[in-house]
Amino acid sequence: MDKVELLAGVLSKTGDLVEGVDADQLGLPTPCDDYDVETLVNHIVGWLQVFEAGCHGRVHEGDMANHRCGDDPAAEFRAAAAGLVAGWEKYGFDREVAVTGSNKLPAEAVFNMTLMEYLTHGWDLAVATAQPIPFTDQEAAETLTRAEATLPPEYRGKNMAFGEIVPVGDEASAVDRLVAFLGREPVPSP
Repeated sequence: MDKVELLAGVLSKTGDLVEGVDADQLGLPTPCDDYDVETLVNHIVGWLQVFEAGCHGRVHEGDMANHRCGDDPAAEFRAAAAGLVAGWEKYGFDREVAVTGSNKLPAEAVFNMTLMEYLTHGWDLAVATAQPIPFTDQEAAETLTRAEATLPPEYRGKNMAFGEIVPVGDEASAVDRLVAFLGREPVPSP
């Protein structure tokens, strides 16, 4: 699967999940302990704007930690997603990208972080709002391969960005293996 097509598919599905959130679900808890549904939506939209700016060589001017969506979070998400996909298509991967501040990372690492962020938080949103998990095993398997190459152990544990790896059986789907690798307990199949 082409890298940009992979990202475009994950972002499209995550945008659908954002659109599927009902107003009465905003206070629901999510598998990501720090966020309820509203905070998670604000987080994923705000950070997508950061990734989009960095991909285009710009610095995001807003405060992503305090981003608050307007009346149409799905439209905000889709606009940033379209800009991000266009940026990867236009500028490619043979470069460094600044995500926050002037600290630059290899483009491939930033791309991998973006995939991890949006497939995993999309999963969080689907689970929290009882929406079907839309990601394919191919999307999840490719994202897991990239996550394994990108996420060092020092970012795991208490008070860290990622939890410890949750053990899963050999029969686990690629989606379950990915979310378990990123510290979440997979949900049982219905």
